[in-house]
Amino acid sequence: MKKATILLGSPRSSGNTNTLTKVAISELTANGIDCELFNLYNMNIKPCTACRCCQKDHSVFGCSLADDMQPVFDSIMRGELIILSSPIYSWYCTPPMKAALDRLVYGMNKFYGDVAGPSLWEGKTAAIITTCGYRPDRGADLFEEGIKRYCKHSRLRYAGMLAERHLGYNAPFMDQDKAQRAREFAVSLCEFI
Repeated sequence: MKKATILLGSPRSSGNTNTLTKVAISELTANGIDCELFNLYNMNIKPCTACRCCQKDHSVFGCSLADDMQPVFDSIMRGELIILSSPIYSWYCTPPMKAALDRLVYGMNKFYGDVAGPSLWEGKTAAIITTCGYRPDRGADLFEEGIKRYCKHSRLRYAGMLAERHLGYNAPFMDQDKAQRAREFAVSLCEFI
């Protein structure tokens, strides 16, 4: 059975991003993908300090920070798909998602030590699920470009982005069209991996 690791960077458990992600997870599961969700706001994830301790052993995550990142690493290593699910705050992902991304780019890529090593997650697939208040082409575009570069650098396969707009706090977010696009995106990820 194939496996997906979902990193959820939304502070609201019943917010827009979480609601959209749940639809996608349901479709992934229906298509035989085992999904493991990490709610980053409920975890202790410290920011990277660039100590390069993770570069000493090319076979392990190797981070010196004692927090909740090791299970994320283990989950990613067991699977084929990584979904980065975050609302857009100031044209990029939320702080816990950014902290996780920084930790992963160093712990997974052994490029920065005295001797260059491998990318431990080379060939795995990454995708984005996001929500934003602006049109996605002007709200989520910078995050997507950053993740495309992140994937190229890390030798990950980029599978695309599902971005949905919210028209305001007084407007309902979820509707049948958004749910259908989330299901279709999940199916496309199943086909991609």
